[in-house]
Amino acid sequence: MLLDRLKSLIEDPPPALAVEISEAGIAAARIGAKTELEFVPLKSGTLVVSPVEPNVADPDDFARAVRLLGRSQPGRKRRDLAVILPDYSTRTAVLDFDSFPSDAKEQISLLKFRLRRSVPFDVDAAAISYWPQVGPQKKVDVVVVLAPHEVVAQYEAPFRAAGLQPGLITTSSLAALELAQDDGLSVVAKMAGRVLTVLVRDKGTLKLVRCVELALGDLEDVAGVLVPTFVYLEDNLGSKAEGLLLCGFGARTDEAQRRFTEELGAAVETVRSPLGVPGETNAGLLGYLRSIARNN
Repeated sequence: MLLDRLKSLIEDPPPALAVEISEAGIAAARIGAKTELEFVPLKSGTLVVSPVEPNVADPDDFARAVRLLGRSQPGRKRRDLAVILPDYSTRTAVLDFDSFPSDAKEQISLLKFRLRRSVPFDVDAAAISYWPQVGPQKKVDVVVVLAPHEVVAQYEAPFRAAGLQPGLITTSSLAALELAQDDGLSVVAKMAGRVLTVLVRDKGTLKLVRCVELALGDLEDVAGVLVPTFVYLEDNLGSKAEGLLLCGFGARTDEAQRRFTEELGAAVETVRSPLGVPGETNAGLLGYLRSIARNN
């Protein structure tokens, strides 16, 4: 599955290894009595993240990096790998329903019907996972994640070849949400290369997810997404976003904080973790570790 309910991350025993995949490399955490972090870089061009094209351009280099991480931990009988995919390799949406059927087959059929014309690939040839959020008056906001089966298989294959069995599969931004406070109406802006993911939560309920590839990836491009998003929230949710959390802005973080504080009129802070600075390559991994309460 691409997305497990967040509570299962807390209740299920953790795997021996968790990895976050990005075009830059594989960030990994070996999970035991003490969590050990490492990063294996990939050659430029090994991965080309896309929701519609093959993502692994150099299978040999990707497999090499996986083998470096594939040192097994004996005695583990459960699934032994959590995989965090790049946001742009999937499509994530939040769909609102006045009522949502209880039958799983009906749920999937309804979700596919709603998404069929809005995703750039065949929903019937995609892996799908979803997470219903029940709100007031029994209205339901459903978080849905889809990716072509072949894209997911490309990412999984070298891990399986190395004797590692993927169990949980999620996306970077959804995992990174564990590092963000969920009080009030807040926005998270996460950069990875030229890809910007914007997530909106209202009192802990995920209300909106946008993932776009920007022309240049500069702050002007980012503002072109954030400003109308803040206007949309005020117009449609009836209140102004209280804060903006930045992640993955690197050396531009201070400039981004100053600019967006002025332009958006909101408190702008950065996503934080006791295990390190969440960035383009590891924010999802650090969020996952927070979710299972490991060393943070």
